[in-house]
Parts: sequence; structure tokens; C-alpha cells
Amino acid sequence: QVQLVESGGGLVQAGGSLRLSCAASGRTFSTYAMGWFRQAPGKEREFVAAINWSGGSTAYADSVKGRFTISRDNAKNTAYLQMNSLKPEDTAVYSCAARRGYSGRDRPSTYEYWGQGTQVTVSS
Repeated sequence: QVQLVESGGGLVQAGGSLRLSCAASGRTFSTYAMGWFRQAPGKEREFVAAINWSGGSTAYADSVKGRFTISRDNAKNTAYLQMNSLKPEDTAVYSCAARRGYSGRDRPSTYEYWGQGTQVTVSS
């Protein structure tokens, strides 16, 4: 079992930055691939970024590539999503998720464990 807790969301102006954190419980964090997803009102949950167990492989949605960076610190059992140059269309609830094995961009249904989500609102 892995429990995930996100933090770092909030309200920011367009062009600003936020860093989301995803703290994981358990001693097996380093064996899981991690992903970030987001869901805006009235829309389906969509893939944002993913990282493999070591941090050596990452993948991004085209809409965030070059602006967002996913990383992890296995010693701290934490994954991060650094979000720069934020746009109003980035407004959503952002959730982190964990899964065995890494497959780059993938569907939410392939992830086993989920956090509760954190709201990110970008004003224009």
C-alpha cells in the first residue's frame, strides 16, 4: 500500500510558478513510477507528466512540455511538479499517482494509488 498526499497548490497569476509536492508513505516509494494528472471542471482527467523509479526517464504532455518539470527525491519519499509560465488553461485539480513499472505517457487507469488532489488556479 502507498498513501499519497499532495501539497503546494494555490492561486497564481498567469506567467507565475508553483511547485507541487507529493509525499508518499511506505518504504517502497523508490520502486514505483510516479505520475501527475489534472482534471478541470467538466473535463476528463488528463496526463501531465510521469517519472520512472530512478528519475532517469520522464514524459510530458505536449501542453506542458518546456514549462513543467517532474522530479523525485527517493530519500524523502517525495515527487515534485515544478510548474513555470503558468497559463489560465492550466487551472485544474492536480493529483499524483503511483504505479508499478514505467510506461511514459499512459492512462489514469494504469495507476494503482492516488492522492486526494490539490487545486491550482491561474488567473489572467
